Amino acid sequence: MNLPRHPSAGLRHNTDRRDEMNLILASGALDLGDPLVMGVLNVTPDSFSDGGRYARLDQAVARAMELQQEGAALIDVGGESTRPGSLPVNSQEEISRVIPVVSELVAAGSVPVSVDTSKPEVMQAAIDAGAALINDVNALRAPGALETVADSETSVCLMHMRGAPRDMQKDPRYDDVVVEVCRFLDERINACVDAGIGPERIVIDPGFGFGKTLQHNLALLANLDRLCAMGQPVLAGLSRKSMLGQLLDREVDQRLPGSLALAALAVTRGASIIRAHDVAATVDAVRVAAAVKAAGE
Repeated sequence: MNLPRHPSAGLRHNTDRRDEMNLILASGALDLGDPLVMGVLNVTPDSFSDGGRYARLDQAVARAMELQQEGAALIDVGGESTRPGSLPVNSQEEISRVIPVVSELVAAGSVPVSVDTSKPEVMQAAIDAGAALINDVNALRAPGALETVADSETSVCLMHMRGAPRDMQKDPRYDDVVVEVCRFLDERINACVDAGIGPERIVIDPGFGFGKTLQHNLALLANLDRLCAMGQPVLAGLSRKSMLGQLLDREVDQRLPGSLALAALAVTRGASIIRAHDVAATVDAVRVAAAVKAAGE
């Protein structure tokens, strides 16, 4: 099945020259010639992996500095859990959790800061605080979200999610998960470009674990090169995911080896950014996988 191509796809389509891939952030260009690691910083009381550990401002800033020292090229700050079954928080609560951390990190001159949110009000507050990227599990579909990012210089990561966190894992079904995810992301890229968000500001994410069964997740990873061929950098968030619990029968705190295996596989299939909790180990795995991939090109 041939998928529609967004107007800018030709900028990178049919090219393997990774040294030409840059993501233009509000704070400057991020070189994606080699795959990078995005460090996860949850400032929520209820995230599936580390909820509550970094809820205080001093704890969050200290953790961000650790992630940077371990090799994170981006810090992704989240103030609302999107684990399966989670319920939303209001905008003001999310802002109160996230923005002080973003402001501290930007003032410290740390690596670029991403904010994991789907709410336009939080996006605007994050942009005003100096966030370089908006990481939206809802792909800018909330009313006003697209316009908020378009009116800024901030980049965006568009993720595919079937349903909402509270119900996304209740019997998700697809005729062909790879085709449907690619089609959805292509439509969202087109919407962004039409709104004035240049393709050089867009990352895409298939949304592993967001409205997908284990087999859906495995199919997406096995075919990740098809998403990469769409012309945008691909972010893969596989760290500590429940698919590892299903595959290995491991609890969240025992999933590092499996997470590293998934990260390496994602890199060999073309991912540009790996989102991870365990940054130092993931940086090593990504470098090794990238070297093997480069040797075969």
